[in-house]
Amino acid sequence: MRATPKWWVALAAFLRLALAAPQASTTTTDFLETSVPTLTISTSVPSPTAALSATLPSQAPLPPVQPWCIGQIFCPGAVLQTVNIAQLYSDPKTFVDKPTSKSAQQVLADFASFNLSTVTEGDLVNFVENDFLGEGLELEAAELTNFNANPAFLSNVTDPLLNAFAQIVNGYWTQLARSTNQSALCDDYTNGACESTLIPLNHTFIIPGGRFREQYYWDSYWIIQGLLKSELYSIVNATLQNFMDEIDDFGFIPNGGRTYYLDRSQPPLFVNMVYDYVAVTNDTSVLQRALPLAETELAWWANNRTIEITSPYTNKSYMLARYSVNNSAPRPESYLTDYLTANDPTYGSPLTQQQAEALYGELASGAESGWDFTARFEMVPQFGDPGLRTYNIQNTLPICLNSILYRAHTLLAELYGSSNSTATAAHLQTAANIRAGILDLMWDASKLAFYDFNLTSNARNSFFSVATYYPVWAGIIPDEVLSSQSNAFGYFAAVNLVMNRYNGTIPTTFVDWTGQQWDAPNTWPPHQYIILEALNALPSNLTTNSLPTPGAGQSAYDLIPSSQLNLTESQLPGQPLRGAQASQNVTATGPGSDINTLNGTVVNGGNSSSGEGWATTLGREVANRYFTSVLCSWHATGGSIPGLLPRLPNNELNLTNSVNNTGNMYEKFSILNVDSSGSGGEYTVQAGFGWTNGVLLWVAANYGQLLVAPVCPALVASTGSASSGAMSFQKSSPGAIMITVLASVVVSTHFAWM
Repeated sequence: MRATPKWWVALAAFLRLALAAPQASTTTTDFLETSVPTLTISTSVPSPTAALSATLPSQAPLPPVQPWCIGQIFCPGAVLQTVNIAQLYSDPKTFVDKPTSKSAQQVLADFASFNLSTVTEGDLVNFVENDFLGEGLELEAAELTNFNANPAFLSNVTDPLLNAFAQIVNGYWTQLARSTNQSALCDDYTNGACESTLIPLNHTFIIPGGRFREQYYWDSYWIIQGLLKSELYSIVNATLQNFMDEIDDFGFIPNGGRTYYLDRSQPPLFVNMVYDYVAVTNDTSVLQRALPLAETELAWWANNRTIEITSPYTNKSYMLARYSVNNSAPRPESYLTDYLTANDPTYGSPLTQQQAEALYGELASGAESGWDFTARFEMVPQFGDPGLRTYNIQNTLPICLNSILYRAHTLLAELYGSSNSTATAAHLQTAANIRAGILDLMWDASKLAFYDFNLTSNARNSFFSVATYYPVWAGIIPDEVLSSQSNAFGYFAAVNLVMNRYNGTIPTTFVDWTGQQWDAPNTWPPHQYIILEALNALPSNLTTNSLPTPGAGQSAYDLIPSSQLNLTESQLPGQPLRGAQASQNVTATGPGSDINTLNGTVVNGGNSSSGEGWATTLGREVANRYFTSVLCSWHATGGSIPGLLPRLPNNELNLTNSVNNTGNMYEKFSILNVDSSGSGGEYTVQAGFGWTNGVLLWVAANYGQLLVAPVCPALVASTGSASSGAMSFQKSSPGAIMITVLASVVVSTHFAWM
């Protein structure tokens, strides 16, 4: 492969110095299709909502020049703002992923010919069509030379239907493999024939899918979990090499493989990736390069994202991290979204320029967290973008980030072992400080849960989220949890509540009225993995008792420790019925709300076994429910398996716009249903999908013998009656899927947590 262009080496060196200061598309494939796909680079057609003769609305003042961003086309400035104000594309990321068809100087000269007070939509349509190429042109499909269509883990999956589906998902890696298209690179950044935002990578990688057409940081952790099960060790090594190249170039790993991500990172999971790769392959040769670069990355987090905090509870001091991006402009890939959040007059009083710049820093920091966006970090949670104006993530010490860093230091110490006792001791000392800080500032022993620490109020928040499970995943188990099986279950009681009360998997939060994608009703594959691994991290002496049951006349909510969720039972998201009763919710309180409870298990929770401990029960149920969500939504969007799972008829696939589709692997799912994607957020739901595939294969490998063919809801309601709001029938087909009409959610309450 051709060496990285010289202009990129020079640019990387410059950016590293600048950054040193603190600071819907669908992927489908036929059964067992594993050939290199023909990657068609499409040029999105500009489609302004205004007439071509219309002039643009007035603009807010341009934001400050961002020192981390190089160039005048794809960085915050006149070109980027004007194109976004014109709303030529439904997704702002489209424009910044288009390489220019001319030199930067010619593009800027063409733009300078416009009078911005009279320029029309049509003028800008012609500009982008004449001066820019198709988005993603710099990437090409890559072959996975060591692909194995039948990796060993498949033998663990005993159900024929689920085994076949896992084999199909294993084949999807071949559709998501990419490499840099060397012939399409812009060779000289300042004087070359074109300009592009792509960070060229020297090794093959797996993309998430959809609009995420480049390599991403934290996505890759869960992608790697699946790749390791698929025995694609060389692509895991290649992924690590790409990240190490970026640390070499920039001193940290950017959010993703574009220059507009160079102001921020993502949850620092690189050490975890290296550790897991070495543990599975025993390839310790990678450590010669990885260990010093892991030191560089962790130093970046220590120097740029870590502060000293004195506990208001114990008066002890700790060094803990936060997401805090040095940014004062809209994110290029979400420029219009951020611009409107700051400038939309319907959102209340206009922001001053200083307030707008501070907001842009908060939004970029929210993107760095991976949770973009959620009520978890809003001072005053509200529906839609107005709530984002109260974002306060830079003044929050997140549970998850500090747990990840704790684990990184402990794993790095283990990788060093006795080869460098000084480094080992230093990392263990740093880890001990982080652990003590998490337990002091974030653990609430009375509620048996972890909560983010709020620097603004100098106290723990009371907002419950799935982040509470990160410390135990990382190996931080509070003494109160270790003290009894009752307390250990209490820590996981919300997982049990979801399994009994809702049709889907565990949501990030129980707030369902913000419209943000990292709130309910959405559930995300990475967090199902974190919960399962946290359950597995408990000592065996804490998990032998059977699963507790609610008191007489009570629901699973009765088992939640007092005030843990900071929500009454009636304030939880509702679970709507389906079919003719779709406008009604299941009863909000009492045993009738646990609509999925069965004898010893839950709907789509697998089969119970004699002597099963409570943690094993929850793990089995979560694993089955996740597998069900992926398979049922795939089937509902055109997926089929010859001889095992017939394709749905077109009149049903019409309901999911999937007549010409062969199954979607969604990026996110729903607490309410197992046959649909998640929703909300600043872009349409994406399909592909890297971490969904990775977690499913990991679940298949680790829970395969416990997985049972799923119960999928009917897309078209039966004409029969159902006294309980739930009805079931069986499709006649080989390896039939049970069809059950169950259902969904909505209840709104407004709170201020920060």
